[in-house]
Amino acid sequence: MTTMTATPCIALVSEVLDLGYLAAAFEAQQPGIRLRMGSTIEALGPLDEIDAAVCWFAPHGLLAQLPRLKLIQSLAAGVDHLFADRDLPCAVPLCRVVDATMAAGMKAYVTWAVVQQHRRMQGYLASAAAGRWEEQPITSPLRYRVGIAGLGALGMACAQALAAIGYQVRGWSRSAKTDLPNGIVAFHGDGQLAAFLSGCDTLVCLLPLTLQTQGFLNADCFARLPRGAHLINVGRGDHLVEADLLAALASGQLGAATLDAFSREPLPADHPFWRDPRIVVTPHVATRSDPAVIARQTLDNLAMVQRGDRPVHQVDRERGY
Repeated sequence: MTTMTATPCIALVSEVLDLGYLAAAFEAQQPGIRLRMGSTIEALGPLDEIDAAVCWFAPHGLLAQLPRLKLIQSLAAGVDHLFADRDLPCAVPLCRVVDATMAAGMKAYVTWAVVQQHRRMQGYLASAAAGRWEEQPITSPLRYRVGIAGLGALGMACAQALAAIGYQVRGWSRSAKTDLPNGIVAFHGDGQLAAFLSGCDTLVCLLPLTLQTQGFLNADCFARLPRGAHLINVGRGDHLVEADLLAALASGQLGAATLDAFSREPLPADHPFWRDPRIVVTPHVATRSDPAVIARQTLDNLAMVQRGDRPVHQVDRERGY
């Protein structure tokens, strides 16, 4: 448990999630901790008492109004939601959560998404609902190619899990990776992107969202995939150009998409993704950070900042992650 000289005041701030579920984890880490929850100045109470803010899509401009703020902690590994705030305080350390347990959830989700499309499970569900005994075409995993764009901790975990059950796995990253496990073919940089995409029956996006990767999933990307390919986006909503996806599905260039992240969340009820039978929508649930990990890393990082030390997993603002 983290020890501090004074009881800190932590703000839990989000426009899209109720962060009340974190309260018990913070209390377990430091009994008597002062917590503020909300997405408005009024809900947060006296602003000059708040030491740290744990955020997931905080209202733009709000963090700049916290005069005592010593730490900005993202709720998860992604920080693009914070960089979207033009008034984000430049002098306050910004950290992301790194949770080893997230890999298990992401592996399970991505494996499910690959298998349900590769084995045509939607067809079996339709047959079962109609009471029909019907087989779908079967292709061995050994002849099915899965490409993972983004070979960070989560991408590598998914690559290894898919390779372990027999899929052909390839990965692409902005820069070269070394010491990759056997069975994973590596590509990197713009010069090798076309070759990577040409061998993806399913493309999984697990890239960090930066200025360079925003809109990565676009018409040009889809055109380089094998016709009828399947897209899985478990990165960020802004990786995807939505109109290009709909056009690629309409033309048959893409055969299906499984989407867990969206530019606007919750996804509006009138959005065309809900009505397209080729798209599976899930509400950003591929994996979640453990509340205990979030609380512990936040309090540890705040203690480090108060001592004058660099906190762990501090974001490089120039790189964007």
